[in-house]
Amino acid sequence: MTFAPPTDGTSALGGEQVRGEQALGGEQATWTGLPRPAAAYIAALNAGDPDAVAACVTEDFRNEHASPAGRGCVGRAAYRERLPGFLAAFPGLRYVPDADPVAAGDRVAVPYLMTASMPEGALRIRGLWLLTLRAGLVAHRVDYWDSGAVPAGSRPADGAATPEGTAAAD
Repeated sequence: MTFAPPTDGTSALGGEQVRGEQALGGEQATWTGLPRPAAAYIAALNAGDPDAVAACVTEDFRNEHASPAGRGCVGRAAYRERLPGFLAAFPGLRYVPDADPVAAGDRVAVPYLMTASMPEGALRIRGLWLLTLRAGLVAHRVDYWDSGAVPAGSRPADGAATPEGTAAAD
């Protein structure tokens, strides 16, 4: 199923379409047709604010990962507890669009490019979130990302420096 974003300034899930964050290097990145709850979630991650990120998810939030290096969790409190480790592990974390999102009903697929400034150099990970939205919040996220893109030297023994390791749960 494909989705064409409305042309009247609204998203398929209600509310305004939200323009994206500035990409690295200053160019404007646009998340065309991104529903407001997903846009708020991404903006909070890009701001590096664990409380704001946690405020974007439901109390019963489910966080799943397709990557073998990822570790999911259930519940806003468990997710919030992991966020500081994740954010600290990826200095300068930014999510920018890799393509336009695709929305259908309460679900949205968000292709992203995650970047960070690692001691080993610039990190670039392509991924895709499948988000389920409920009551203006993110209720479920399945994250597909390439765990091989994270340098082995960036991964502490507990896995905290992987996009969804033990202490990390973007």
